Amino acid sequence: MSIDKETAARVAHLARIRVKDEALPALAEEFNAILGFIEQLNEVDVEGVEPMTSVTPQRLKRRQDVVTDGNQQEKILANAPDAREGFFAVPKVVE
Repeated sequence: MSIDKETAARVAHLARIRVKDEALPALAEEFNAILGFIEQLNEVDVEGVEPMTSVTPQRLKRRQDVVTDGNQQEKILANAPDAREGFFAVPKVVE
């Protein structure tokens, strides 16, 4: 797969990244380099390799799921720029 200038511009638009027209060819080249590396990874034989989350075996540290300092709603909301009915109030965001 090859990324052209128009596709790079579309990806930048979808990612909400402003890219100047003169930088689009370089961006397309970077995308193509990334895709080339991914194609190289497809050549690796992973038959019989167990999936892992880390290169070193680890167990996650566990703790008791207990509330240590609850019931501070008023103190927390005191720092809010806008709080209503016991909650943070945020502006409505709809496109």
